[in-house]
Formats: sequence, structure tokens, C-alpha cells
Amino acid sequence: MKRTMKPGLAAEKNKKKAQKIISLDEPISEVLHFKDKILTSTLLLELNTLRKDRILTDVLLCSEGKEIPCHRNVLVSSSPYFYAMFCSSFLETQKPQINLQGVPYDILTSMVEYVYTGSISITMELVLPLMQAASMLQYGRLFEACSTFLQAQLSPDNCLSMIRLSEILHCSSLSEKARELAMKSFSDVVVSEDFCELSLTELVSYLEDDRLCVEEEQVFETLLAWIHHDPFSRRGTIHDLFRRVRLRHVHPSYLFQFIANDPLVQSSSLCTEIIESVRRLLFSVGTYCPGDLEPMWAAPRRQNCKEALVVIGGRKNGERTSREALLYDEQTHCWQWLAKVPLRLYRPAYVCMHSILYVLGGLTMRAGGQCTPSNTVYTLSLKTNQWRMGEPMLTPRYSHQSSTYLHFIFILGGLTADGQLSNEVERYDTMFNQWEAMAPVPTAVLHPAVAAHNQRIYVFGGEDASQKPVRMIQVYHIGRNLWCRLETRMVKNVCAPAAVIDDKIYIVGGYTRRMVAYNVKTNRFEKCENMKARKMHHSATVVNDKIYVTGGRFINSHESVEDSDSFDCYDPTTDSWVSMGTLPFKLFDHGSVPLVYLSDKFLPT
Repeated sequence: MKRTMKPGLAAEKNKKKAQKIISLDEPISEVLHFKDKILTSTLLLELNTLRKDRILTDVLLCSEGKEIPCHRNVLVSSSPYFYAMFCSSFLETQKPQINLQGVPYDILTSMVEYVYTGSISITMELVLPLMQAASMLQYGRLFEACSTFLQAQLSPDNCLSMIRLSEILHCSSLSEKARELAMKSFSDVVVSEDFCELSLTELVSYLEDDRLCVEEEQVFETLLAWIHHDPFSRRGTIHDLFRRVRLRHVHPSYLFQFIANDPLVQSSSLCTEIIESVRRLLFSVGTYCPGDLEPMWAAPRRQNCKEALVVIGGRKNGERTSREALLYDEQTHCWQWLAKVPLRLYRPAYVCMHSILYVLGGLTMRAGGQCTPSNTVYTLSLKTNQWRMGEPMLTPRYSHQSSTYLHFIFILGGLTADGQLSNEVERYDTMFNQWEAMAPVPTAVLHPAVAAHNQRIYVFGGEDASQKPVRMIQVYHIGRNLWCRLETRMVKNVCAPAAVIDDKIYIVGGYTRRMVAYNVKTNRFEKCENMKARKMHHSATVVNDKIYVTGGRFINSHESVEDSDSFDCYDPTTDSWVSMGTLPFKLFDHGSVPLVYLSDKFLPT
């Protein structure tokens, strides 16, 4: 007879065999952490199959007289709403049926499918009731998915209505994105149907927002359009809205020729008082601001108004005079080409005011090689990227200096048609579009460092008609139209640009590596970190409280003069220089100015 082994003994024998086999192998890990990914991914799907077959379902969700079988534990695990309903002392805890009022049956069906599968299709027809149901039943991720869907549909035409919708739904993510678009595309938003339906409080909140991407002139035009939509009930709001216009950044001619003459503005004594306060401030060329005007006048530029460096004109690659105008984009660190200057001009003056670039005078080449000083003025605005003729200067000149203060452009010295060094000073009033002669410079100089600060224009050094350095500071008081002179051995600069930051005027190089800062309050010079090379005929300007120095000519180690394509930045807070790379070409005798533009608008290339 064949003997059989008892089951218990057989199992014990197999266990010992397995242990023996394992013991013959190399040492292995003591623990195997096994995770069944298939189980976790299919568990809900299997539960959904059971739900559809009504197997082990223990609750019915009801809507519009129809029932959807579900598992309580699945609902509890997916939502704080159902957790509170089924795991607390509410009456619904033991009820076999739950009636969800306010949730349409097709929406409830889609949400149950989402709970069991993690998938749902969101469309424009379903998104609003789906969002409301997700909010009510506390499905946060589904609620945000609906918000993301609506954010993708945002446009200038619907962003205002989306903001109202987000307030009803208490959806902060949609509200933030819609308002961000409204700020960025405000020029398009103001022509939408929803704009004129804004309440006064809503409109004020937009006009006060620093992120508003629009020029101040359009801010005024916007509030006018809103008032004219319902003039009977909104005329009285003109003063409240007008105070939100940042008048310091409005072009003076627009302010006094358009805004001041608007019938709505004239109908408000408070508005006319504000305009008169600005008029007195500008006409006095002072810095004192009346107390009631201070909040409006001190308001900074809006965040989307950025300063960019523009390099223009000069001698390119040691060849003929350049017509190029280049804008440096700090975000991409790339140079963008603007429209070319209409004429090749040798040593004109360059300034920027009210986001308009001015090219003033210069030497022009005529037929037969004859050179003639010009009094022509060209202007460029980024809005059109086109050059236009401005009001010509009183006297043709070149190699002159320029400076700006408030709404004035000043032209100083230079060379005239007979080649003589001039001491004449002209002032251009952008408010009235006219030039006028001012008190002449006491000592005529060529290539000085010139800067304006606190009602004064400072003229440092330069050279006289005999090409000898002039050790002198000449100071012009703008309001009094008077000059004074201060002789000092600290000044010995020629072909050195000047730049102003706070209460200091920086004189950058000039046949030397040296840079000094003149403190206008203490009347003292302070030594700064030297440049890397001896430079002249370069350009310097301030952008975002840093000094950018471009091009010029430098003296190399062999004591030879070379043209430069350098592009350096000086930070006064650290007293240090950093190379920003190079210009697209070598350049000297050029201009550089800070140009304010709307950063979210298209820049010409």
C-alpha cells in the first residue's frame, strides 16, 4: 500500500526546502516593498462597475425625480460635503435616498462619473452649473478645473463679465486672471459692451490700479466715455474720477489744450482748481507742490510703464554717420531696431521727454561735400515708430549740449555756421510748442558735462575755443534765468557725459577712467569706481537708477585710439561696474536716452 503524507507535514517539509534553497543564495534584501499599481488604478473602475450593476450600493442620490445608486464610502472619501453628511449626526446619515436640490440630473450624473473615474468633459454649456455643483458639494479640484477652462476663454470682450461671474462663484483664481487681462488690455476693454456698465466703485478701482497698462491721456478719455454713457446720473462723478488721473505723466499740451478745455472739466470748480494748481507749478518751474495737489502729483508711473535705453546716431564702425536708433530690451537682453533717423546728422543733440525722442540740430552733408549746421528737429514716438518734423530751433548748430527739466528742453552752446563756439541758450516749451532765447552761458565751452537737477542746470568743465580745459562749474537757475560760476580744480573733463541719480551728478570719464559724483547738497565731489578703460566721445544715461555707458573711443595699451562697442552698467548702490555685453557695432559721438514705454504693448522691430 502506498503511504500518503499528512497535509500539515507536507507543508512543513516544503517550507524547509524553500528555506534551504534561499540559504544557498547570496544575501538578499530582508523586505520587499510591493505596490500594486494596477490595483489602485482599477479599484475605482471596478467600484463604478459595481455601482452601475447596483451591487453593494447603499445610497441613492436623487435629482429631478431620477436616482443614481452610489456607495456611501466612495462619496465620503471624495468630498468633505458627503463626509459631514454621512459621518455626523445629520438625519441623512441613515437615509437610503438623498435629494440634492439645485443640482440638475445631467450635472449630477457627470459628477458621479467623475468621482468614480476621475474624468469629466467640461464644455461652455456645462461649465457654470458644473462649477456651482462642485462648489456646493465641495469638489475643489473640479471647481478649479472649471476655472481653468473659463480662464482659457478669456478675452478683452468678456473679461469684465468673467470678473462679475467669479464674484458670484467666489472663484479667486478666475477673478485674478480676468482682472490681469483687463489691466493688460485696457485699451480694448474700454470699447467692450460691459465697460460702460461698470459702477463708479469698480471704475475707480481700475483707474487706481498701478498695473493698468495704458497711458495717462487715455485714462482721462476713458473716464469721459464712461460719464457720457449716462451723463444725467454720472456728471457729478467727474471730480472723483479726475483725481485718479496721474497728471504729472500727462503731456502738458494735452493737459492744457484738451483736458482743461473739456466742458465736463470746466463744469467742475474742483477740477479747474486742480488744473490751475498744475499750471502754477509748471510756470513757476518750482518743486513746491500745494498740499491738495501732492497726492496726485506724487503718484508714480504705473507698473507697466518701463524705462528702456535707446542708443541713436553717432559714427558707426568708424565710417559715416549712422541713422540707426536701437532700443535695448532688458528682459531679452536684445537690441531692437527702431525707424531710422531721416537724415545723417553729425553731432546733433538727443533728449527724450513724454515718451518722445527728439533729435535736435546737427551737421548735415550737402551736395558737393558741403557741411551745413541745421536747426531741424525730428521726433519719434513708439506709438507709430515714425519720425516727424518738430518746431525748428532758433539757431542752426552742432556739437551742442541738451538737457530737460519739467516740460522744457534746453539747448546750450555748440558750434554755429561760421564755426564759432557759441554761448547761446535756447529753451523749447513742449506745452506751447515754441522756442525762446534764454540767458547765455557766461563762458562758452565745447564738450562739457551737462545735467539738470532741482531747478538748475549744471555745466561742468569742457574746453574753450583754444581747446584748453575749463576748470569751472557754471550753474543756471531755470526759474530766475540767471547764471553763476564756480571755479574749481576738481573739474577737468572734456567729452564726458553726465548722469543724475538722486542728489548726485555723475561725470563719466572723458580722456580718463575716472568717474566722480558731484553732490549738489554738499557741493562736494566724491570719487567712484573707475571705468575699465580711458574713454571719450561715449554716451551715458540713467535707466532704472543705474548708469548705462555705451560705445565711445578708448586708449588701448599701446596708447592708440580705438572705437568701442562696449556696453557697461554702473550701480551706485554697490559702486561697481558690470559688462552688459556689446553693442551691435562700434559707435562713438552718439546719443543715449531713457525712453518710457508700455511694456505689454508691441515694440517695433
